[in-house]
Amino acid sequence: MIFKNLSILSVAIFVFTTNSFAQSEEEQRNKAVFNKLEFFLNTQQTDSIYAMAAPSFQEAISKENLSSSLTNLYALGKIKNSNVEKFSKGAALYRLSFESTDLGMVLSIDANMQYTGLLFQAIEAKQVNLKPKEEVLAKVETKNPLDFFIDSLARTYVQQQHAQSLAVAVIHKNKLNSFFYGETAPGNGTLPDGNTIYEIGSISKTMTATLLAELVNKGTIALDDSIAKFLPDSVAQNPDIQKITFKMLANHTSGLPRLPGNIGKMPKFKDADPYAIYDRKALFSYLKDAKLNREPETAYEYSNLGFGLLGELISIIYKKPFMQVMKEQLFTPLEMTASSDKIDPKNKNIAKPHDKTGKEVPFWNFQAMAGAGAIKTSMDDLLRYSIAQLKFPETDIQRAMAQTLQFTYFNPPNTDIGLAWHMNMVEDQIYFHHSGGTGGSSSFIAIVPDEKSVVIVLSNSALSCESIGVKLLEKVLKTKD
Repeated sequence: MIFKNLSILSVAIFVFTTNSFAQSEEEQRNKAVFNKLEFFLNTQQTDSIYAMAAPSFQEAISKENLSSSLTNLYALGKIKNSNVEKFSKGAALYRLSFESTDLGMVLSIDANMQYTGLLFQAIEAKQVNLKPKEEVLAKVETKNPLDFFIDSLARTYVQQQHAQSLAVAVIHKNKLNSFFYGETAPGNGTLPDGNTIYEIGSISKTMTATLLAELVNKGTIALDDSIAKFLPDSVAQNPDIQKITFKMLANHTSGLPRLPGNIGKMPKFKDADPYAIYDRKALFSYLKDAKLNREPETAYEYSNLGFGLLGELISIIYKKPFMQVMKEQLFTPLEMTASSDKIDPKNKNIAKPHDKTGKEVPFWNFQAMAGAGAIKTSMDDLLRYSIAQLKFPETDIQRAMAQTLQFTYFNPPNTDIGLAWHMNMVEDQIYFHHSGGTGGSSSFIAIVPDEKSVVIVLSNSALSCESIGVKLLEKVLKTKD
């Protein structure tokens, strides 16, 4: 049902619930859908907005009704700024700032990255609680207009009341500049640097995909091989598992859900460290009788479970622990000496995770789900990882990384999927990107091979830094000098 209130579009909301420990990633997916909607709203592309709606929404709301109501919204002009005010039970409340007013937008999405609920409503005027500029520690060298833009945008993030430290690195036109802000822990007066250890969450998936690609390039497996032949009989006999291939795990089209249904039911499960006790026995116990959400390769559905399983399969094929394979095949060749799944207790240069209220929370620990998000690393190591992907592939690991950038699936309305990497375009340039979020960390990485450009953003706060990463990338690609 549509009704008008204060000349603002209001649409009935359909909300889905999520496990709280997956909420940070749910919010990032919601944000990805919002970013597309924001662009279409600013360019008044009603047809594209309607095409992003889930079938349930389209059944309830006709395109004509949506178009009629959006006319009132378009009259406010373009969205000048947007921020997440609240995220609860699968729905996000965004504050949209127009030239003359602010407006609230509630958005809920489904597993296919389509919106199931959309609501524009009046929102109270709010003074954003920022840290005074003089209280923000920074190590920044600005030499050109791009550097000034990066610095300004980064400060909008780190000045938030509960933000902690922020590390930004940008490579453009064969020049590298790094920007560091805040404190690695509240009150310690210590800026992060290139060696500070951050938790990168789901960016780890791109590294897991690289290990998979290397097995494919060696001829050990094929992307279209069924995973069943590498699993114990108790799991391999499940007909749903037999349908899944390695490629489907790596591009999120396996039909597996985001998380295994038994993860929150484990004895000694802790919401603050959700993967710590989930081992291979628990994973296989779940997969033995698991039913897919849909037929494989019919839709994109982001799955931590799929990448956790992929990591275990890599371990099984190599007959070694997953992280040993990661170190031997990826970290050592690229000299990523600071990267691991564990925090070295002797290392004092770490950015301790903090939730959105500023409370310190633990680093996430992993067993069977390590392939989905276990890596802790530094900005310098991520630069080594990124720069290697800008080079013409000559080594085994470079050829494997190049393989992860090859198209495997199209996710409407405008995203291609490689192996883990998501691909979008700014003007005529394709960029590859992934974000990460845990209970107390946020991260973003993007590479543009044709332009030899890289953007990396690392934060030890659960406040998402993906939106500033995307904005930085867009600015980089539009900067010609």
